[in-house]
Amino acid sequence: MTSMLRRLSVVYRRTGADLPFSDPLASHGTEMEGWFWRLTDAATGRVVVALFSVNRHPDGDWATVAVALHPGGRVYAAALDGARARGEPFELTAGSGAFAATYDRLHIELDGTCVDLRFADPVTWPKALAGGGVASAIPFLNQYWHPYRLGGAATGVVESEDGRWHFERAKLYTERNWGAGFPQRWWWGQAHDFGDADVSVAFSGGLLALGPVKSDAAGVVVRLGERVIRMTPPTAWVRSQAGDQRWTMKATSLRYHVELTGDGTHLEPHALPVPLPAQRRNVDTDFEHLAGRLRCVVREFGRVVFDGRSGLAGLEVGSLPD
Repeated sequence: MTSMLRRLSVVYRRTGADLPFSDPLASHGTEMEGWFWRLTDAATGRVVVALFSVNRHPDGDWATVAVALHPGGRVYAAALDGARARGEPFELTAGSGAFAATYDRLHIELDGTCVDLRFADPVTWPKALAGGGVASAIPFLNQYWHPYRLGGAATGVVESEDGRWHFERAKLYTERNWGAGFPQRWWWGQAHDFGDADVSVAFSGGLLALGPVKSDAAGVVVRLGERVIRMTPPTAWVRSQAGDQRWTMKATSLRYHVELTGDGTHLEPHALPVPLPAQRRNVDTDFEHLAGRLRCVVREFGRVVFDGRSGLAGLEVGSLPD
């Protein structure tokens, strides 16, 4: 009976969905499996973003890899062969040593750029369902999202054309997404530099599809110290707007109201690669401000429990080619 339940669980997970209390970190085996790392150093104003996805193809799985740096406006990106995602132990590899990652390490060598980082003190996801809430348990959606590390420390070096950057316990956030590929359009944001406050904020939205049924959907996650607030339908009403380099998210539940206001009008975005798995190529249609401005206000039963601003927020909009 136990082995049969385990097999059923594996089959269910291959639809993209996750059972309560499962770990979404490892690959589900969907068409696209993505992982994302973001670290910031408030003292220097430096931001490093790295992304990796395993994209399925009949001729062999391939990887989308990219590193983006601020300041400097640099983006280093490639499509690599030999992509692999192992579950036990968790390990990501591609490009004959060009990319390697585990839960607590990231190593990338790309176009003369080298990223070598180690991670510590993870603030792990505490809830039964993944970041998308109830949607995380629905099979065959086109996209799933999960912020699996809501804080931590990154130590190491990043070498590029802009020199050698050394990080000592820089603030870290990590997440992942997976499904049939990216939705037709999406918006996203994340910040954890709110002065001395131990706060991490992330939001995600896009055109969610289940077969022919399509609808915009969005969610917000806020960590206030050890408390994690997830605002997703149907337990919360979430309204979002993204355009003209501005983002607005308003999420309301019976207990909480979260309002996020993002502004990227003061700087140019980085153009990050988006995989088209079936075409075995990337397109640069993901535009992310690595050091945007974000205000976060959290109310509990109408009382303000947090009101903070960050000047090192990630703010993003993207779309697929028509």
